[in-house]
Amino acid sequence: MRCAVVKADLFASVVVFLVALPLCVGVAVASGVPAELGLVTGIVGGLVAGALPGSRLQVSGPAAGLTVLVYEAVQRYGVEALGVLVLGAGLVQLGLGALRLGRWFRAVSGAVVQGMLAGIGLVLVAGQVYALGDAAAPASGLGKLAGLVSLPGWVDPVALSVGAATIAVLLLWSRWRRGARVVPAPLVAVASAALVTGVFDLEVRRVEVRGLVEAVRVPTGADFGRLMEVGVIGTVVAFALIASAESLFSAAAVDRMHSGARTGYDRELIAQGAGNTVCGVLGALPMTAVIVRSAANVRAGARTKASRVLHGVWLLVFTALLPGALAVIPVAALAGLLVHAGCGLVPVREMRVLWRGHRGEVVVLGVTAVAIVVGNLFEGVLVGLALAVAKTAWDISHVHVETEDRGDAGIVVRVLGHATFLRLPKLLDALEGLPRDRVVRLELDGLRHMDHACAAALEGWAAGRGEEQGVKGEGVVA
Repeated sequence: MRCAVVKADLFASVVVFLVALPLCVGVAVASGVPAELGLVTGIVGGLVAGALPGSRLQVSGPAAGLTVLVYEAVQRYGVEALGVLVLGAGLVQLGLGALRLGRWFRAVSGAVVQGMLAGIGLVLVAGQVYALGDAAAPASGLGKLAGLVSLPGWVDPVALSVGAATIAVLLLWSRWRRGARVVPAPLVAVASAALVTGVFDLEVRRVEVRGLVEAVRVPTGADFGRLMEVGVIGTVVAFALIASAESLFSAAAVDRMHSGARTGYDRELIAQGAGNTVCGVLGALPMTAVIVRSAANVRAGARTKASRVLHGVWLLVFTALLPGALAVIPVAALAGLLVHAGCGLVPVREMRVLWRGHRGEVVVLGVTAVAIVVGNLFEGVLVGLALAVAKTAWDISHVHVETEDRGDAGIVVRVLGHATFLRLPKLLDALEGLPRDRVVRLELDGLRHMDHACAAALEGWAAGRGEEQGVKGEGVVA
């Protein structure tokens, strides 16, 4: 039995390594940092986060979901500040985990999370379409979308062919389930592109290799001084919250894929924080739990966390022994890989399901995604959260007004449900429409909640009808 577990974990670790290798490099290049930093994050995700308790089978590393935010941060503060940003985010995650706040991330609206991923996916795809043709992309998300109109005149047709062929291989190879289980589609696609580019000596841009030692940069005292800047603090918080949310939602998805032990959310958050703290010390990319690698780990038959630790070992061995192999990879191939990943972030199937029964959730999802494309990731998530809260408040603020005419005894009005300021116009319209020459008895026993605004409005209405006593739960005669 023990031998079978070891074999299963060993095989799964190799599969996850083959999936993670091109994704680590692709995310790093798309983030505007040296390719080696993506591998460093993958190594830390295996050796540090993978060894700590939390989710047993999910795998951590650099994620496409943070690419847009990292790129914006690197453009604004420079790659030199990346380490302190990630280090700060890791410490925030450690604090959240220690305070046992991990479970509260499950309270975030699913529509906001899906909208966040959709917005990231749209911006990622828009940006990587330029890289498909070895063209420079505009800085803003809206600029990337607007620039697509004139893009055909800028692209290199050879690079575009390499990128398009990579996407085609990803789609076709994934359909062959038996082959995809042995050799993952991302590795086949990128390796094929590198082979064709090398054999035919195609003039396309390739990954720049600096060497692991040259790429790693430990933050200095001057870098830590930047933590006093408001913008830097906001970026640190955004890194921490978005990485945590993505990791914990990924853990929930992985739990549904197997029947083993469930995720300890607070411990998983501490593991992610420890990993990001180490990544920050090394000046590498931030990491999250990644659903693509985690799903590959589960489907490959992993039994214990040894598989994810070993995948980090294989990444370390590759980075130490074969760093020059990165130089043969075309950037257009990595762009094709990320275009495919970005499209996967747009929850088209989930939107169809939501539209049938929860159209308000689709509105929240869509507004969040559009806000991210038009503005930036942090602002878009805040807009989505605010809209989700407003929608929830509106949904629960149901108030129903019943009237009963008792002839000479007057009119009895019963108010049922939740009386909040959101439904105040409806409530007042019903009350003010009552005859002025009749006695009205207002009964509030059916209210489960009444806020201050409604209480004050009802007292004002009663006073306006000439009644001196205040609003009581037993009823008001006016």
